[in-house]
Amino acid sequence: MASMTIHAGWLNTTNTNAGLGNVPESQYLCAPINFYHPQFTPIVMEQRNYETVFIVTPVLNESQVQETVEKFTQVLKENSAALLSTEAWGLRKLAYPIQKKSTGYYFCLSYTGEGNIVDVLELAFRRDERVIRFLTTVLDKHAVEYNTRRRNGEMNQQKAAKETEAVAQ
Repeated sequence: MASMTIHAGWLNTTNTNAGLGNVPESQYLCAPINFYHPQFTPIVMEQRNYETVFIVTPVLNESQVQETVEKFTQVLKENSAALLSTEAWGLRKLAYPIQKKSTGYYFCLSYTGEGNIVDVLELAFRRDERVIRFLTTVLDKHAVEYNTRRRNGEMNQQKAAKETEAVAQ
């Protein structure tokens, strides 16, 4: 019985019935893989939806805060991510002090990209001393639908329509 494994672009085959003992498989390199073969399926990075919330230190002025946000949106654009929205939640009180600061500017970035984009963006967050905290989440289809409805204002329209009906009755 022969077993086959793929390693670094080469096809390894070993004959387990040949009685070769403890000879490593790497000595049985025989042919390069045919990447155009119908049975070969390359790994394709899937486009996923992400949402990143980050907190910027409150000691910055408005122009420095906007410059910081632009820096991270530029990181996303350079790495072929589609930026869906940028929301500024403003200056808010933190639940607990971080780096002796009790407030921070909150921002939310919604974007679509491949899996490695999160690593690149989080590395940029770690290198920037203006960012206090950050959190990235993968959005499922329900969260994506909810976010698009919320951004378009459909959530508030439905609530306002129910309130006007209640007032009319």
